Amino acid sequence: MSMPFATALKIAFTPQPGWQSAGSEPPSFGTVLLTQTIPMALLPTICWYIGTTQIGWQVGDQTMRLTAESGLALCALFFLAMIFGVMFLGFMVRWMSTAYGREGDFSTGFTLISYTATPFFLAGVLGLFPVLWLDILVGTAIACYCIYLLYIGVSPMMKVTPDRGFLYASAVFAVALVSFVALLGVTAILWEYGPAPEYRY
Repeated sequence: MSMPFATALKIAFTPQPGWQSAGSEPPSFGTVLLTQTIPMALLPTICWYIGTTQIGWQVGDQTMRLTAESGLALCALFFLAMIFGVMFLGFMVRWMSTAYGREGDFSTGFTLISYTATPFFLAGVLGLFPVLWLDILVGTAIACYCIYLLYIGVSPMMKVTPDRGFLYASAVFAVALVSFVALLGVTAILWEYGPAPEYRY
């Protein structure tokens, strides 16, 4: 059995054979969490911390940066949001499995979501270049690719037929969209009552 990190990279760059390999013998939850999800989530966390506190972004003639303390708090929340987001969607994959003819388990659902999110994690290097238009452009393309990976990955991972896999993936995608909107709302609340950005020029 390949290590989750290697399997995730294989899926990101060669999706079809990568998913077939991943679906043949899914690793345990703990293995994926410790050797793939957490290390991969650290990549965007570290890059965005460096980018927002050391490099900064241009607003008119000024370069704005977050203070070290503010950046650390916000990036820590960002890291936790990524980990718990993958866990939540993995749980939803497990919860919906019976509706699509498969008695799934949390470990497989978590693995599916973690592998699907790999391009998003890798795109975290953009945090070193906090340029708004570039981040939005590349982020949109990466999001579309992650959706593609989800749609082709559900069938081999969850052992369902392709037609059921399409409906299954659509349901997971819908939950992910709702979760993203909810996360934006929580972020707004935290900025008001919790750690808020503090800038230096």
